[in-house]
Amino acid sequence: MPAATVSCRLPHRPRRNASNRGCGASGGTFRCKGGITVFDRSWYGRVLVERVEGFAREADWMRAYYEINDFEHQLSENGAIVLKFWLAISSEEQLKRFKSREDTGFKRFKITEEDWRNREKWDAYKLAVSDMVDRTSTNKAPWTLVEANNKYYARLKVLTTVCEALEARLAR
Repeated sequence: MPAATVSCRLPHRPRRNASNRGCGASGGTFRCKGGITVFDRSWYGRVLVERVEGFAREADWMRAYYEINDFEHQLSENGAIVLKFWLAISSEEQLKRFKSREDTGFKRFKITEEDWRNREKWDAYKLAVSDMVDRTSTNKAPWTLVEANNKYYARLKVLTTVCEALEARLAR
């Protein structure tokens, strides 16, 4: 399943405290005013991979929802535009892409045995994604669900969403 991506702009570094250290944030990864930072999966690992693979106890991944919302609220309060995208593809499309990667020499590195193994957990990941979106989509950091079977449509939807968010902020 495609990764969640977060894009944000900060006028300065957010305060570092106990509530954002546990979310996987690194103070040195944020851009200064006017910059853009893109996070791929980032602090969502606990509620997705760690949950499904059993690497985290239920109490830990349940607590992570609060930590995620708190961290993203801090980002927003510090001037960030927080945009989150979930690129959703069907199981059939994923299988087609996996086979294409195996058949294309310069793309083979993109597919691993772990990818194939994780396909067997499609339903568990689907449930975890649903919970993640339900519990972490907020007014200050909403999720944009992107229908991504068509890569070109998905790219346009993401770019359009980013442009609209920037234009809205500039108009204030």
